[in-house]
Amino acid sequence: MPVATPPVELIPEPHLLVGEERLREASGGRTAHIYPATGQPTGDVLLAGPAEVDLAARRARKATAVWRAMPPHERRDALLRLADLVLANAEELAALTTIEIGLPRQLADQTPRLAADFLRYNAGWLDKIGGEVVPAWPLRALDYTLDEPYGVVGLIVPWNGVLVAMGQLLGPALAAGNTVVVKPPPLAPFVALRVGELALAAGIPPGVVNVVPGDAAAGEALISHPEVDKVHFTGSAATARRVLAVAAEHLTPVGLELGGKSPHLIFADADLRFAARLAMTGAVALSGQGCANGTRVLVEASVYDDVVATLTARLRRIPVGDPLDPKTMMGPVVSEAACQRILDTVARARDTGAGKLVLGGERLGGDLAGGFFIGPTVFVDADPTSELAQEEIFGPVLTVAPFRAEDEAIELADSTRYGLGAYVHTNDLRRAHRVSHALRSGSVWVNGAPGVLPSAPFGGVKQSGSGRIGGISGVREFLRPKNVWISL
Repeated sequence: MPVATPPVELIPEPHLLVGEERLREASGGRTAHIYPATGQPTGDVLLAGPAEVDLAARRARKATAVWRAMPPHERRDALLRLADLVLANAEELAALTTIEIGLPRQLADQTPRLAADFLRYNAGWLDKIGGEVVPAWPLRALDYTLDEPYGVVGLIVPWNGVLVAMGQLLGPALAAGNTVVVKPPPLAPFVALRVGELALAAGIPPGVVNVVPGDAAAGEALISHPEVDKVHFTGSAATARRVLAVAAEHLTPVGLELGGKSPHLIFADADLRFAARLAMTGAVALSGQGCANGTRVLVEASVYDDVVATLTARLRRIPVGDPLDPKTMMGPVVSEAACQRILDTVARARDTGAGKLVLGGERLGGDLAGGFFIGPTVFVDADPTSELAQEEIFGPVLTVAPFRAEDEAIELADSTRYGLGAYVHTNDLRRAHRVSHALRSGSVWVNGAPGVLPSAPFGGVKQSGSGRIGGISGVREFLRPKNVWISL
């Protein structure tokens, strides 16, 4: 059946949110938003330029005094009301997520709950932020610390999960006492703007949350703005280098949550059917466009053929199609450019013999021909040194390769420049601990994949970034201690 037209009547008129003002014109101009499932435009996106970023940053600075002056319990309650409003508007937010990036509704429907959970968890920390008394010997003095907000924080959020990112980042940044300027990308502006509106409705003072969709020029203006005290960037390592270069000119601190090439290590003693089912999500979840997706499958040689057979059989049965169809598990990739980039990577891998293509690797036709659909793609016997196995493809492409010993598995898992997540499948508890300790990765998930949890720190090592979101570590990401020494 043809792909259905999304409910574009939900899309707001193009605007930016600065304070409580909806700006209807901006110096960055406009661009068309394209629905990934049909390749057809849904409407215009208003883009912030340096002038609008300047206005937002100055409005955020003015609001810092107002936000910090609110008693902690009132700020806590405002965040809790925002979480309630996210859930009350879950249907709209999920639909906007599908319109933005083509995420199937059965998955998009799960995102409001996760975003609300992050807001609620961090609200719980708000009235518990303090400091500590420091030993002052050998002098007679009282020495203590105060945990203070940075001030104005620039949040550059990714297109592949704006609602969850808003919960992950707004929660701790606001709980810590900061005000924020959020820059969503032109590919996915609608959800961030709607959350900004809900923040006002929740009683969060105007200027505390400002939302300015924009391109690279807006991002550079935000990073370099003198009123911005810290930046948190989520995106690719390539863009992060530019972010750091601009921030270095102003000595602005930066938190980074970057890409990954996460491995699944499947040992022979694991539940192999479950492991294969979980490994296939590396290609299926978000159509492979998730930073922590497990896209490298490393399998103990004695069970390699069995796992490959189970994995490919399951992927052949995955319903790929209309994101609005409740049975669809896998939708399109986000854009024509992304689609072509992924197919070019597949073609190079095939031409260079980087692995044996056993499934997919082509753009889907028929009723899906107008959209940006690529089916689940699997290369087996993949060369671990190839571009295919080393670089983040950010698409529905899995590589599968064998290993013969635990040390070799760890070496292969750590062989890329990334270190965001790793998945370990084994029923040997001692091995689970050994391997988890050995892997150079920000997170390790053993015999399961709970996703990002509000209570747990999430972030990378190596070129997967720095800093952590989630847990008390996420709150501290947006705090800095001040030391106070008083002579007695």
